[in-house]
Amino acid sequence: MATSSASLLPPTFNGEQYHMWVVKMKAYLRGQSLWQYVDEEKQPPQLGPNSTLNQIRLHEEETAKASRALSHLHAAVTDQVFTRIMACETAKEAWDKLKEEFGGSTQTRNMQVLNLRREFETLKMQEAEVVKEYVDRLMNVVNKIRLLGEEISDKRIVEKVLVSLPEKIKPTQGENKKFGGEKRGKERANKQWNKPAGFKVFAPCSHCKQKNHAEYKCWFRPNVQCNACKQLGHIEKVCKNKQQQPAQQAQTAKDLQ
Repeated sequence: MATSSASLLPPTFNGEQYHMWVVKMKAYLRGQSLWQYVDEEKQPPQLGPNSTLNQIRLHEEETAKASRALSHLHAAVTDQVFTRIMACETAKEAWDKLKEEFGGSTQTRNMQVLNLRREFETLKMQEAEVVKEYVDRLMNVVNKIRLLGEEISDKRIVEKVLVSLPEKIKPTQGENKKFGGEKRGKERANKQWNKPAGFKVFAPCSHCKQKNHAEYKCWFRPNVQCNACKQLGHIEKVCKNKQQQPAQQAQTAKDLQ
């Protein structure tokens, strides 16, 4: 029960990492169905002189939600930060005050985005750095830009990584899309990581003990007949008698003369 209660607590803001806290707090308030009371400052429906019991009940529920949204903001900040919003009467007023105090002005935010985008564009892979380390550094900058409300497409990130790769591991032009598929296809065909691509390994042939062909294609099958010497056990291509026949024929012709 203690773990369940702790998971319902809002994220705490102590005056640092404001942009990260904003993302977490928005998700928390949406999960509580209270974000609209912060973002839009939604007001409870007005009661008329002849309000029904259902209208009165709805008004009380909406009023309670608006108060609960402000209460969650109070609970989500430390005492030092709370002094900045203690005079605010609505959740939206408190939210905007925190944004003004810690989020910076629009001009400041735009400068932050500009500087981060410049860092993204100029970030290069270091000589002794592996690809994963470089990608981690790159995504750290990307996440900061996204926290400020800006967007960088996944395609642009991939292009940035490919441009920064060392030449020895960089795929050539036109190979980017097919590189991964071809490599996986060859590996599946060989079923071994340590075998050269294009060479398939078979079980040892029962006739010649070799592993580079299927047994039914073996040149030394006992039931296959040679077209040259008409004997069983091998094919014409490997027939030893075939090489001796021209010499024998020449000697026979010489003896007849």
